[in-house]
Amino acid sequence: MSALDWLNAEAFTAFGQHVIWSDMAGNIVGLAALALGWRRSVLTWPTQLVSGVVLIAAFASAQLAGGVGKQLLVIVVALWGWRQWTRGRQQAQDGSIAVRFATWRERGLLAAGTAVGTGIVGGLFTLVPALSWNPWPDAYIFVGTLAAMVAQARGLVEFWFAWLLVDVVGVPLAFSSGLAFSGFVYVVYLGLVLWGLRAWWLRSRVDAAARGPQQGPAMEGAAA
Repeated sequence: MSALDWLNAEAFTAFGQHVIWSDMAGNIVGLAALALGWRRSVLTWPTQLVSGVVLIAAFASAQLAGGVGKQLLVIVVALWGWRQWTRGRQQAQDGSIAVRFATWRERGLLAAGTAVGTGIVGGLFTLVPALSWNPWPDAYIFVGTLAAMVAQARGLVEFWFAWLLVDVVGVPLAFSSGLAFSGFVYVVYLGLVLWGLRAWWLRSRVDAAARGPQQGPAMEGAAA
């Protein structure tokens, strides 16, 4: 048995759902990445990279091309975010990762980019049915994940809100696709996201105070 065959083999069955190794392992690593993101640890990026590599096998087994594409994108953006954080682009005065609320312009760009991207990717999946059996939810998660990771790399608290919106669609899609462990993990993500949102929200006040009044736009976003 090859490594790929082992990854896509059944690990166990629970409540009538078949859980495969790649789905389980990739999502456990993904949970670790989210927890590290909550702690603003740079290790969140290599951990996300590993999770993406393993989950490619899971989504390929479910014939979700959008999921495979999403994980390839996760790997690329994880490398970029890793570079951003290690080069000190988001560093606070105490050496930790600085976080803040986005300005209204940044929020508008994220929202518009997500809407346009979902339309383009969803249209592509619709025109080429082989890419995804459920094109619009698949496209939404694909593009929403990109938006969340870009916001995370920039140290924006809105990163957590983006993950909440991805979860709303991700849970039912994962279960309906036979990826039961992914569905369960999305539920656990919800708790971690709310916890991380609170932590980053509070931290943004500390970092805003350290920046001082010259950073007006960031403070405007924090007050919203």
